[in-house]
Amino acid sequence: MARRKKTSAPDPFYLDKQREALLRKRRYTLLFNDSEIAAINQYCDKFSIHSRSTLFREAILSKVLSELDENHPTLF
Repeated sequence: MARRKKTSAPDPFYLDKQREALLRKRRYTLLFNDSEIAAINQYCDKFSIHSRSTLFREAILSKVLSELDENHPTLF
């Protein structure tokens, strides 16, 4: 019978620090016109999306991160 390796639990202070780093403290406001809202509502209805804030956050961050990846600084 093989012995299991004992693993130590993560440090509680480290976990608290990680949770604090992920806490959202900044607020941004977006304004949309009627046709944009209609398109967003249609998309959310079609794909059963209930959390529009998550949709916006993921869409914005994926665009920003892809742009940063494509336009990274070069040495020469």
